[in-house]
Amino acid sequence: MGGNGANQLGVAMAGLMQRFRPLLEERIALLESTATAAAGGTLTAEKLAEGYGAAHKLAGVLGTFGLQEGTVLAREAETICSGKHPPDTAESLRIQAIAAQLRVMLAESN
Repeated sequence: MGGNGANQLGVAMAGLMQRFRPLLEERIALLESTATAAAGGTLTAEKLAEGYGAAHKLAGVLGTFGLQEGTVLAREAETICSGKHPPDTAESLRIQAIAAQLRVMLAESN
């Protein structure tokens, strides 16, 4: 692929990132609300499943946009949310930290 083709791909990927940014932000917000519910003792099985799904989807897409570290973090959140038990306090705090890191990565990817 020549320089022009690589440039076109970069432009296309930037456009896709802008298009999917609101959905990525929504998934990060789901992780945050899962962590908040777990920390507050109000986590339901449905909410935990939402957190798992959000983390799973983030893990799958962030690498596509060159955010490999985001994929690693999202997989960690996915693992925490995949357990048969609700996340404990330390795990809830870790999910919150992961969500914060993902927000920063997304903001810096402009």
